[in-house]
Amino acid sequence: MPKRKGIVHAELSVAPIGSGSTSLGKYVAKAINAIKQVKGIRYQVTPMGTLLESDNVDRIFEAVKAADNALFRMGVKRVETILKVDERRDKIKSMEEKLKSIEQYT
Repeated sequence: MPKRKGIVHAELSVAPIGSGSTSLGKYVAKAINAIKQVKGIRYQVTPMGTLLESDNVDRIFEAVKAADNALFRMGVKRVETILKVDERRDKIKSMEEKLKSIEQYT
């Protein structure tokens, strides 16, 4: 498969349903550890979700699957996954570059 020219950014949030606790830190940590294992993914944890970056949308989906499966391996019976994807093929702009383009207006 030819290498794509572009970049994919995504925002991911995973949450166990019915865990019996309002505290989600241990679940988020397991999901992040699973994402770390996916080659070709950069990530940034935020208070409301995790930002993902790759040159291939398939790697984004692989990271999402890894995060979900990590929670299921913890014994969770139901996982809610929210994913927002921005795939751009005309140029490469990192997460940091996207933020810098906003700063000029603030």
